[in-house]
Amino acid sequence: MLSPTVSIQQAEPPLALTLDVGTSSVRALLFDRLGRAVEGVFASGATTLRAPEPGAVEIQPGELLETCLTGLDAALDQASRLARQIAAVGVSTLASNVLGVDEDGQAITPIYTYADSRPAPDVAALRAQFDEAEIHRRTGCRFHPSYLPARFLWLKRTRPELLQRAKRWMSFGEYLLLRLFGRTAVSASIASWSGLLERQRLTWDEALLAGLPLRAEQLSPLAQEGQAFTGLSGAFAARWPALLQASWHPAVADGAAANVGAGCTSPERLALTIGTTSALRLMMAEPAGSPDPARLVRRAKEVGADPLHDVPWGLWCYRADRRRSLLGGALTEGGNLFDWMTRSLNLADAPDMERALAEIPPDSHGLTILPFLAGERSPGWAGDARGAIHGLTLNTEPLHIVRAGLEAVALRLSLVYSLLGEAGSRVQQVIAGGGAARRSPVWLQIIADAIGRPVVASPVGEPSGRGAALMALEAAGEISDLDAAPDFPGTAYAPDEQNHRLYRQALERQGRLYTALVGTREGAWP
Repeated sequence: MLSPTVSIQQAEPPLALTLDVGTSSVRALLFDRLGRAVEGVFASGATTLRAPEPGAVEIQPGELLETCLTGLDAALDQASRLARQIAAVGVSTLASNVLGVDEDGQAITPIYTYADSRPAPDVAALRAQFDEAEIHRRTGCRFHPSYLPARFLWLKRTRPELLQRAKRWMSFGEYLLLRLFGRTAVSASIASWSGLLERQRLTWDEALLAGLPLRAEQLSPLAQEGQAFTGLSGAFAARWPALLQASWHPAVADGAAANVGAGCTSPERLALTIGTTSALRLMMAEPAGSPDPARLVRRAKEVGADPLHDVPWGLWCYRADRRRSLLGGALTEGGNLFDWMTRSLNLADAPDMERALAEIPPDSHGLTILPFLAGERSPGWAGDARGAIHGLTLNTEPLHIVRAGLEAVALRLSLVYSLLGEAGSRVQQVIAGGGAARRSPVWLQIIADAIGRPVVASPVGEPSGRGAALMALEAAGEISDLDAAPDFPGTAYAPDEQNHRLYRQALERQGRLYTALVGTREGAWP
């Protein structure tokens, strides 16, 4: 049985070097042609999030760039003689981020991340100007502060001088290519996560851009299938001679990469990711070759879902690449909620937290939580929603709040799972990955009980890094197809029927609290 890791001596070329740029850290890794992480090649640096004002979640591009470069230095040094066998470089990044650059390609703004909720007031203006249902059909995205349409209205309202100074706007992955090669392109994956891509035609949505303070020529060109960059600029060519012949591929969204890394490349395998945030994603693809939306529609109908035309109101539909789509939903909550609760309740150093949480019976605490510390994404898309804890008594203990918080996220995920079922998905397996998932088997059991379906914990330690490696190797023609990569079995968590019934009741209670506090707002779901 294959292991998800391999020794330096046994790694099978061609190899792929990857950068996985997330909200908590940047990781540089090396993978062989089977998508096995090469042992001993791993460099990590922290990502620093800044909050200069309420609602802000920013990253300084210079700091993040330097963290990436340092990580690549360390990984190449660790790879030693294997560095010359690197055929491709893949990058996955947090999606829905943007920064502005001047005419010299220098960043003049911070990186505005998906978690920055300051554009929340601008969502109403978008709904007044556009038919949101039509935009949702064309782009796969609702109006929400995490997407770029609201971001640019916010910039116009609060930072008009930056709009005037910035010559181009791009994600961090595009900026990385620009610094390394002097030119750039945006993948279909990153473009679709912006909320600006017409996903059937794979072009920037001209009608939407016409209503924004943004022109198509200010955005990066869309990368073609298999497009890669070679010829590092002078300083970087001297810095990394082993990578001179390697093909560098435009960054893909971390969610798309995580699906691939977990082996969820078919509609029968649903990826559950619990990292800083959490998501459920279903991938479907047309046969290899030039993009053909009609074939993708037919393939979607074969499994009972039609992501190109009928995206459920609570979900999104992105591109993973030019011939694959992702149908699903993402929450603003995941490991960030757990970290906030344990830190705020002085439990960060509590011994044996897992055991203590496991000993609390399901939904026995009398608490109902809306876990919206950074607004809501799926399924209600109320970007200005705020968290709430209801049911506190003198008998409530800090661990009860933590357990209730984990259950609250699981209940929101169960709503997304139900919407995927309403769309006709025929999921056979739910595969879980992400740092928070690996750290908490208790949480995986809670999610299995909440959705009423077994959850398998993927043994892949770095699914986004692995996915970026496999996608780069496929784009470079080094492997025939993503489905050819081996699967690695993991631990399964079977749902308990009695617990599932308890959580269905808890979901109804959460729904009533949601309706009272959030559900009357324009655009909220249901």
